Amino acid sequence: MQGYLALILHAHLPFVRHPEYPEFLEEDWLFEAVAETYLPLLEAYEGLWRDGIDFRVSMTLSPPLVSMLRDPLLQERCAERLRRLIELAEDEVERHKDHGHLHYLAGWYRDLLTRRLYQYETLYGRDLAAAFRTFQDRGRLEILTCCATHGFLPMLSAYEPAVRAQVRVAVE
Repeated sequence: MQGYLALILHAHLPFVRHPEYPEFLEEDWLFEAVAETYLPLLEAYEGLWRDGIDFRVSMTLSPPLVSMLRDPLLQERCAERLRRLIELAEDEVERHKDHGHLHYLAGWYRDLLTRRLYQYETLYGRDLAAAFRTFQDRGRLEILTCCATHGFLPMLSAYEPAVRAQVRVAVE
């Protein structure tokens, strides 16, 4: 008997946005996820597409995450975070110029972060939700969602209007 296996990637972060502060620690969760998860994932999808590989992926994008990915303030802060990390890597390249492998490693991170900034700003115009949608439009990515605040619907079922609101807001 032949069977099937479906792996579904789940992309979610708690909503963190604090315009009242110039920097806020929890916003780093989003910036790290952009640089270390979502941009590399899009890069992998791009490579598969470019190489003509017929791939299919299912992936959730939670409403809080999509809201943050599309927020102009957080987009600007993310780009600025990447620029600061590139500056730090440049400093490390210089600091370790006489330390062989550390020099190489600092340069590797500088180049990686420079590529990530290029992807974020130039390739995707800071809109990663739209970048994922491109692969959905190509028939390669099935984007799923979850309820609006990532609540556990069976626990909310005692209050039916809350469940309906969670689903309605998520769809919007």
